[in-house]
Amino acid sequence: MTPTDCILVVDDSPDTLEVIQRNLRARGRQVLASPGVAEALRVLAQTPVDLVITDLKMPKISGIELVRHVRENYPDMEVMMITGYPSIEGAVDAVKLGAEDYLAKPFTDDELSAAVERALDKLHARRMARPPAFRTPAAPAGLIGESVAMRKVLGAIAKAAPTSATVLITGESGTGKELVARAIHYSSPRASAPFVPVNCAAIPETLIESELFGYVKGAFTGAAETRAGFFQTAEGGTIFLDEVSATTMSMQVRLLRVLQDRSVCMLGSARSRPVDIRVVAATNKQLRALIEKEAFREDLFFRLNVLTIDLPPLRERGDDVLLLIRHFAGFFAAELGRAAPAFSDAALDVLRRYRWPGNVRELENVLQRLVVMAENDRIDVPDLPSLMRYSAAGSPGLDRTLAEVETEHIRNVLASVNGNRTRAAEILGIDRKTLRQKLKEHI
Repeated sequence: MTPTDCILVVDDSPDTLEVIQRNLRARGRQVLASPGVAEALRVLAQTPVDLVITDLKMPKISGIELVRHVRENYPDMEVMMITGYPSIEGAVDAVKLGAEDYLAKPFTDDELSAAVERALDKLHARRMARPPAFRTPAAPAGLIGESVAMRKVLGAIAKAAPTSATVLITGESGTGKELVARAIHYSSPRASAPFVPVNCAAIPETLIESELFGYVKGAFTGAAETRAGFFQTAEGGTIFLDEVSATTMSMQVRLLRVLQDRSVCMLGSARSRPVDIRVVAATNKQLRALIEKEAFREDLFFRLNVLTIDLPPLRERGDDVLLLIRHFAGFFAAELGRAAPAFSDAALDVLRRYRWPGNVRELENVLQRLVVMAENDRIDVPDLPSLMRYSAAGSPGLDRTLAEVETEHIRNVLASVNGNRTRAAEILGIDRKTLRQKLKEHI
């Protein structure tokens, strides 16, 4: 075992959690504890974990479901099953799903330690044997984060970059979608060619066609010369269509044709011209919901959704917040020619627990304001924006609307059952029709 190994223990019995934690910590292990699967999923999304030890029988969501979730989403992680209700069927199911070991309660401290040692030894051997190309990639310039969620994003960038496949980047506003698009481009064989960002929502509807595809002289009143559009400007490189969901249905037809034929027809021209470009699109909207409302073409969605990278919101990135605070504080202090300020533990705790509805962009703006307005070299809670101070004074999450709480709970339940809507509806105590309606309204 290495000093960095992290073990997550999941059991609804506080006594069992305490015993296992005490045993493993006494042997120098780093241990996290969770009283149920829902909480365990949140820990896994925010914290790098090497081994999960889970109970089999737990309320609402069983350990079998957790094993399945880990195997489908975290292949570089080991799982052990423990239970006070041993059975041949349970052992077979656990092993089939990928549990490394199956321990029946009560077990001795030595039996637990030996099983943990076996699981971690196999994990380390597998990691050592992995070809270098498949190891976790370094973060491209501009992307900061070490959480499990960001490791997934970095891995997806590394896989997408060498190809010319179309990429769809999804995520809330301010999560860094353009940074990911740039990372893909500048890590690709097209890096020496242009990267052309286009904000589809910022171009007036009457101009977007001519801006994207260009026009020939005389195509319309005022077209005094032939002018290339963004697609021709990106020749050999990458065009980044940000907020692609803001395009009109007629423009979506034109984009579909470009993606199908890899050719562009300028306004006023009767001939299409081939273009050698890579298309990366991004949106903060749920495109499937827009498709159901007939506000987005399903065929265009399938053309865009070849490779998908889903950027996590900052509130799901754990201690990445602290890394970003250090980065932005240092950056803005350097701009002003001064040393980066220190932060009190209380201030860092408030910043860490704040929900960041504006994500990384909001964090960047807050840090710039703090650095510029700082009256000394230390930032404390009174220096923070009032909204954050008031949030810190109340109970966590009491600054959210009922709709926000409901949306988050539905998302967590869906994630815990791998998107199985029937099972999610059962857990939520509603029928599938009601769940579908809530997904349309909130998700």
